[in-house]
Amino acid sequence: MSQDIPQWLAEIQTLREQLTQAQQESERAYESAASWRKLYETEAQQRRRDTILAQKTIEQLRREISQIRSPQIPSKSPISDITPIQIEVDQITSEQEIKARLVQALQECDRLSRLLQTEQEQHAQTRNSLTLALGDAIDLLSKVDSETLHPTNPPGGSTDAG
Repeated sequence: MSQDIPQWLAEIQTLREQLTQAQQESERAYESAASWRKLYETEAQQRRRDTILAQKTIEQLRREISQIRSPQIPSKSPISDITPIQIEVDQITSEQEIKARLVQALQECDRLSRLLQTEQEQHAQTRNSLTLALGDAIDLLSKVDSETLHPTNPPGGSTDAG
């Protein structure tokens, strides 16, 4: 019986070390998950800001195109009410110049639409990558938790009592 006591003490020490190691791994997994979550949120915020900016630019270009297409009615308001775009449009003298400006505005609108589409696709890719990484971290954390709850026998250790 006294021969079993050192073996039990050694096994208890081994289990304590395994428990400490599992707790450290668990903490690292939680930290990793938090880090990935923060990165995902930062990326998502940036994508949202970029999308809003692109949408505002597209809307502004659409307004400019609309103003160019619509006939210009002389303004009866004071000059302070006239926008720089209206002044620029009033300075256009030929149909060719109007067409050239319209083509430029439409090309810019198309370019910004493509940029927005690319930005949205990149956001989706980033979201998928970060979601997968977060899932991997959660899987690792679950594995560490399950190993902590159900530790395996230490190598060379014996479960026999006699």
